[in-house]
Amino acid sequence: MPTTKSYHTFLIDSLRDPEEAAAYLDSVLEDGDPQHIRLALKNVAEARVQLTESEEASKWQQCYELLNDGEMPELLMLVELLDQLNLRLSIAQKS
Repeated sequence: MPTTKSYHTFLIDSLRDPEEAAAYLDSVLEDGDPQHIRLALKNVAEARVQLTESEEASKWQQCYELLNDGEMPELLMLVELLDQLNLRLSIAQKS
């Protein structure tokens, strides 16, 4: 019987904290790789589905399913989901 958590389980547990999710997404977005961004959003969606209830969870579930199918959610959906985490998207000029 294993006595340690898998990395994925640890990551999903940590992403339940909105501050951790914000730092994680910010780091991945800075990287700019679309595949990494998709995976990061999928991980955050998985954490939120496990944490939330009702209508909010259904939005996160829909996002997770899109990402799991290799699709990206629409921008407005992302804005709404990030708002639930008390986060916002911003645009900055590359340095």
